[in-house]
Parts: sequence; C-alpha cells; structure tokens
Amino acid sequence: MPLIAEEFELVANETHALVLDTRDAEDFSKGFIPNSVNIGLAGSFAQWVGEMIPNVKQEILLITEEGKEEEALTRLSRVGYDHSIGYLKGGFKTWKEAGKEVDQVQRITPEAFEKNLKSDKVKVIDFRKKSEYDSEHVVDAMNIPLNQINQNLAQIPKEEPFMIHCAGGYRSMIAASILKQRGWSNFVDVRGGLDAIKNTDAKLTEYVCPTTLL
Repeated sequence: MPLIAEEFELVANETHALVLDTRDAEDFSKGFIPNSVNIGLAGSFAQWVGEMIPNVKQEILLITEEGKEEEALTRLSRVGYDHSIGYLKGGFKTWKEAGKEVDQVQRITPEAFEKNLKSDKVKVIDFRKKSEYDSEHVVDAMNIPLNQINQNLAQIPKEEPFMIHCAGGYRSMIAASILKQRGWSNFVDVRGGLDAIKNTDAKLTEYVCPTTLL
C-alpha cells in the first residue's frame, strides 16, 4: 500500500513495524528516516533479511528507490516475509520534501581511514565473517560478524570515536543503520570497505588462506 510521508510517519509511530530501507548503501548514508534499517536490494538482500529480521511475521514498512517497490515486496515474500504493511510513495525524496526529520551516516575515504589510524589510534570494528577476518584484517581491528551485532553491542564504545568497515561497504551500512537505531553516532563508515583499504598503506595482518566459510 503506497503511503504519503504523513501517513507513513503515522503508521510507523502507531505500530511496531520495522522501517526497512532497501536503497544502495551510498544513497542511504546521505539521508534516511531515523530508526530505519538499511538492507540494500542490490546486495545479498534475502540472506541479510533472514539474518537480521528473526521474526518472519514482523510488520515491515518499506522505503525503496522509486519503481522498486514491487521487486522489494516480491523478494521479501519469497523468503517468507509477508507482513509488509506499506511503502513510502515516491521514495525517500518525498520524505525529505515534506520537511521530515532526516539522519545520516558519515562515510570516509580509505585514505582518511589510513590517516586516522596513524594519528589517533581510533578503534576499528570489522563486520565481516570470522573466516574473512582470520584470513586478513587491519592490525588491532575488533571483529564482530554482522549477524552477531545484537549480541555484542556491549563491546561497542559509546563515548570514544570508532571506524567501521566490512569487505565492500554493504554489510557495514547495515551495521551502521542498526547502531544509529540503537543510539550510537560516534562512528564513521569506510567507503569501499577492506577491498578499498588494501589500496592504502594501512597495516594489515599477513594473509592466511581461509579454511572455513564461517
């Protein structure tokens, strides 16, 4: 069901619906509805919906790129999520044009990441799988696999600044949206993830061929 901004806001406030934003990570970072979770249609959408939304009966309000509403609904339904109760008509642009509150995630370049590492010794959180982390990671980075983020929130600093990344930027933006939803704002996300960090002089551990896919 298409909802204009006012209706969308009303339904979001009056239900326990999860606001799911399926736009690209870069677009999401520049502006999104506060408390929405980003799982991009262009990535491993079904896998991460399944990992991050444990209850298939969870009511969902959708934000998509304009014209992608049916695709998002179909792909949710395909993995058993049939409780979408509406989508934002015209996409995020209509929310912004209505003058509603907007949140953002700050993204930095891999070069800025390297510079911050050298100057500040800022904590780094790597949201890749354990096997990816064990294979190669930024020296001193903490590993919290994305599917374990909710069980490990106590490990994430509330006061001091930190930087987050995954392999390419898709999973770290899911993590960023969840952190924002839970009240964190003292972090930045690295655009392009470890794939891009490898092109800088940031110190990485010696590569070890992975023995597991976990």
